[in-house]
Amino acid sequence: MKENGELGRRTAGIAALILGVLLPLALHAEPEPAIAMHGEPAYPAGFKAFDYVNPDAPKGGTIRFGAVGSFDSFNPFIVRGTPAVGLREFVFESLMARGYDESFSLYGLLAESIETAPDRSWVAFRLRKEARFSDGTPVTVDDVVFSLETLRDKGRPNYKSYYGKVERIERPDARSVKFYFRRDPGEESADREMPLILGLMPILPKHVYEKRAFDESSLEVPVGSGPYLVDEVKPGSRISYRLNPNYWGAGLAVNRGRNNIEHVVYDYYRDSNASFEAFKAGLYDARPEEDPGRWTSEYDFPAVRQGHVRKLAFETAMPSGMKAMVFNTRRPVFADRRVRIALTYLFDFEWVNRSLYHDVYRRTQSYFDNSELSSHHRAAGIRERALLAPFPDAVTPEIMSRGYEAPVGDGNGLNRANRVKALSLLRDAGYTISAGHVVDAKSRKPLSFEILVATPADERLALVYANMARRSGIDVRVRNVDSSQYQGRLDAYDYDMIFFEWTSSLSPGNEQSFRWGSEAADAKGSYNFIGVKSKAVDATISALLAAKTKSDFVSAVRALDRVLLSGNYVIPLFYSPTQWVALWDRVKVPARTSIYGYRSDTWWIEDKH
Repeated sequence: MKENGELGRRTAGIAALILGVLLPLALHAEPEPAIAMHGEPAYPAGFKAFDYVNPDAPKGGTIRFGAVGSFDSFNPFIVRGTPAVGLREFVFESLMARGYDESFSLYGLLAESIETAPDRSWVAFRLRKEARFSDGTPVTVDDVVFSLETLRDKGRPNYKSYYGKVERIERPDARSVKFYFRRDPGEESADREMPLILGLMPILPKHVYEKRAFDESSLEVPVGSGPYLVDEVKPGSRISYRLNPNYWGAGLAVNRGRNNIEHVVYDYYRDSNASFEAFKAGLYDARPEEDPGRWTSEYDFPAVRQGHVRKLAFETAMPSGMKAMVFNTRRPVFADRRVRIALTYLFDFEWVNRSLYHDVYRRTQSYFDNSELSSHHRAAGIRERALLAPFPDAVTPEIMSRGYEAPVGDGNGLNRANRVKALSLLRDAGYTISAGHVVDAKSRKPLSFEILVATPADERLALVYANMARRSGIDVRVRNVDSSQYQGRLDAYDYDMIFFEWTSSLSPGNEQSFRWGSEAADAKGSYNFIGVKSKAVDATISALLAAKTKSDFVSAVRALDRVLLSGNYVIPLFYSPTQWVALWDRVKVPARTSIYGYRSDTWWIEDKH
């Protein structure tokens, strides 16, 4: 018995020793050149190029784009000012580069590898020794730390929201940096998206930007590590970029077949009509089109008929996002959900789509429509119901069982049945009809609000909706302001109703807090334009950020979708399932399109001489 006992102790000791060696190894992830939000990256180590590029595309040439409005800043990372188009994409780079034919995977760019804990409570990056800023200075760990601290403290509010989750920073060696993430009280696990969020952080040269007032708008020449340099500038009217002949990353797999064009020019035009006329005249080469009327009936000018301009429609596999008329629930007029539902009934999409947009749009039924993340036409699953159980009033029974269904108009412009429903809801909310006007039954104050717009397209639709509402006795005014005033009022939430489009990807993450989180409702410059403060919204966002499997992630996103839709915070508008682009014939595109749609940085120029 004694020998058996001794043997048992020895066996246990050996087992403990083995576990003592193997367990830390099991919990320690090896550095990898790529990372995926869920599952594994699609491309193996050592891949040659992304599938949606032409790796043999010729280099050189010039491409011209048209932009609308103006600019007064070269800093795209702050609230102040209107930054010039292209700065973030051309001049500044991140530690990792996104692959655009998968949901959310990153591949090494400034960083040659990424390492993270199994629970993603920390992430470490190792910088490439060859990485350089455009002035020839090496990219260092100091630059990475400076970028995080500067963007967190002086950048746009979303940077503070993201990078404020970093609790501690270590520097394992001269080329490595390690970030530890804060876990808030009550959180079951760390935010699993944070390693990827840090991977996409733009890296600024400390030796340049520590000498500048970073939070002030200016036209000081930007310095970054990206493939292009700012070339010619006409403040407010033109900016051009020139391919850096000494760009350090030209040979990387993530860049092969990209950044093919030597000069990229953006000319600014007063409005979309002036821009379109310039395109027809050949003053610029590529025009994304968002006006269905123009796309279907106005692209018959001579250059199209002669084959010099071609119209392309790119299919995508992306969620539609939410383009909508947005209620500012901070305003008393929109505090009652029944009022918001009533005003939604007054929008006759069927008539609008046929009369204004040539029947090319689909009605938006979800914040993630056109994807597996949508709750539309889907009953809530077990995981969704479990997430929503602590919030029994957050989702309506109808949306829980089959998703949201937008009201269907009669399409003839009268919309009688829906007007009757709207007026019934308004009576339930305490309104009555007096002398043809909807008024508060107690105060006799008319139901009245203003729609703030900044573009002709939004103004046209706003005026149409205002007429629809006036037929039911509601006073709706439309105010058109310039772009700078509009942005200022958005940042201060100084509006009743606006038009806005929240775009979406197949991997919604931390930006959801910036859009719908309770804290963002009071943060200047956030995208929580509706002013929602909801524990159910916060809980579902936390769940999608903590999800370890794709099924848990999809369930959390659908649950968030149901809560937002049940709140009736917006009047959902419409979306196009394709991207429309017109190109002059000298602009060539790869044969394959990414699931995110076209990527202009993969195009090239073939001039005929």
